[in-house]
Amino acid sequence: MKTIRFLMALVLFQGVFCPSFGQDKYIVDVKSVKAQIQPTMWGLFFEDINRGADGGMYAELVKNRSFDFPDAFMGWATVPSRQSYGRNEVFQIINQASVNANDPKYLQVSIAKPETVLLQNEGFGGVTVKKGLEYKFTLMCRERVAGLKVKVEVVNSKGSVVGRAEIPDQVRDDPEMNSGQAGPKRWKELTAIITPSDTTVNGKLVLRFEGAGKLDIDRISLMPIDNWKGKAQNMRADLVQKLADIKPGFMRFPGGCIVEGDDLNTRYQWKKTIGSLEERKLISNQWRDGGASGKAMPDYFQSYGLGFMEYFELCEDMNAEPMPILNCGLSCQFGAGEVVAEAEMDPYVQDALDLIEFANGPASTGWGKRRAELGHPAPFELKLLGIGNENWGPQYVERLELFTRAIKSRYPEIQLITSTGYTPNPQFKYMDSVLRAKHVDIIDEHYYQTPNWFLMNAGKYDNYDRKGPKIFIGEYACHSVRIGNPGNKNTMLCALAEAAWMTGLERNADVVTMAAYAPLFAHVKDWQWTPNLIWFDNTSSYATPSYYVQQLYSLNKGTEVVPLLLNGESIAGQDSIWAGAVVDRKAGELILKLVNPSGTAKVKSIAGVNGGKVSVTVLKGKPEEVNSLEMPELIKPVSSVMAIKGKELKVELAPYSFTVVKVKLK
Repeated sequence: MKTIRFLMALVLFQGVFCPSFGQDKYIVDVKSVKAQIQPTMWGLFFEDINRGADGGMYAELVKNRSFDFPDAFMGWATVPSRQSYGRNEVFQIINQASVNANDPKYLQVSIAKPETVLLQNEGFGGVTVKKGLEYKFTLMCRERVAGLKVKVEVVNSKGSVVGRAEIPDQVRDDPEMNSGQAGPKRWKELTAIITPSDTTVNGKLVLRFEGAGKLDIDRISLMPIDNWKGKAQNMRADLVQKLADIKPGFMRFPGGCIVEGDDLNTRYQWKKTIGSLEERKLISNQWRDGGASGKAMPDYFQSYGLGFMEYFELCEDMNAEPMPILNCGLSCQFGAGEVVAEAEMDPYVQDALDLIEFANGPASTGWGKRRAELGHPAPFELKLLGIGNENWGPQYVERLELFTRAIKSRYPEIQLITSTGYTPNPQFKYMDSVLRAKHVDIIDEHYYQTPNWFLMNAGKYDNYDRKGPKIFIGEYACHSVRIGNPGNKNTMLCALAEAAWMTGLERNADVVTMAAYAPLFAHVKDWQWTPNLIWFDNTSSYATPSYYVQQLYSLNKGTEVVPLLLNGESIAGQDSIWAGAVVDRKAGELILKLVNPSGTAKVKSIAGVNGGKVSVTVLKGKPEEVNSLEMPELIKPVSSVMAIKGKELKVELAPYSFTVVKVKLK
């Protein structure tokens, strides 16, 4: 029914605005350059939503590994073997906030007489391990009373052991760790390798304490070794590889709404996300309330196992420009809407200055030295910095001015990205006019709309001021039902609407210099928002039709926009086709992108093509079809090669298809 409504709207759109021109030829002029295409044109937006980080891209398998959740035993189950023991007699949470506020709790295990007790972790929807793959187990511990042996096991859903290891008795062998009755002097990290004998997708990690004694434990970790092999090696390989396969021009991080926080106490603070794990302070995730899904997730926290250092390194791995976004002194304006007084804004502005020094400063500077100490002596060459996320109104403008003055006076080369709010409405008009009057560098616009909106707005930027601020489409996605509806799906029709709209972004590359689909990741069982670019569970992942649209644009972005016209006009809906053309001068190729979201095949003749070998890549499917874990490649691009004679090319556009044609220029 939704498809029928869309097609009726499309017919109306054609009939009123875009009459069919039948077999009239498309004309391309490869010598006429309309705009230069920036290397940053197509990129990524990452936010820890839908289990995007903890339980997702961050490969850690242990939930609440440091017992620092408000409910310190969340994710854990204790199993004394005799009922005479209560949990709190054996396992006690020790609060040491006065020693380290960023890592305030640890677990003390006390067994008075020889006994075996168990501590189990449920992981993120189960501990998932693969047969034959090595997993690194780590444990911070210190011994208070000798006598306990520690064994670690992975059990499947039936309780059968599929992998085990014994922690070596290094505690007692190290005199610095055991100073007798006076108590231990320091913590030590103990490690073991577990190689499962079988695969399990819903298992548990079990710590088995045997004997009698007293032991402090903290930061329990189980990490697979088949992680991403770049500089940041604690990320899940299949998820990161999908990002790298897009070859993004930039990555925006860490969000998104988590930048603002529910209130200012839960805002994202980059300095608390770098360094050793005990320096990274866990906070609640803003998406715990369930978002559009309505499914609350009380165990959703940010451990910051992925922090700013990891994000910078990942950008470097992918050869993408880093684009950090910082809190501007405002919490989420949909929530508490807290505002930092202007007189108290100095720490927020200083955070921005310190971040630039951390990213770009030599090791002789304070924060440049900190970066070098963390293993990266060379600068990250930061060029882009966002001030606020989806903020608006006079209160945002006032705080933006503080950041702008401070940053531009010291780092005039840094391009600042400014916010217009969350959607095109009256607040957008106000923000757009104010920001243009202030001659800002880059304006960030966000669009979550239905297929018809994207199709009818493909020409949105045709009449934008060419001399005004550049535009960054910081978040956009086609929603099959409506924004925020849990029934939204990553359908083929939505992907085609996005592809059609992107012809307009590409055509106006002199104005729109960057764009990113949002959100990026979603766990198939633990999500708060849909649609998303990549879906996954604990063992596998799949790309959506929208992912392939993003990839096809990024891999074929070219270096220059050239005209592709029908009767002297850009092709934006005539005969239900949206199209654009670019030239890649380095590769010597003309690249055509043609979108047919209708149910009728089209044959189009393109004049002005002076080439020989042609490659054609087609993404097609039925309008309501989606990819899934069961059918991950139901919709995927298919490529072929053909040859043309003369200066005219005929292209057949299948129903519901996105076609990319590459012509080797003579």
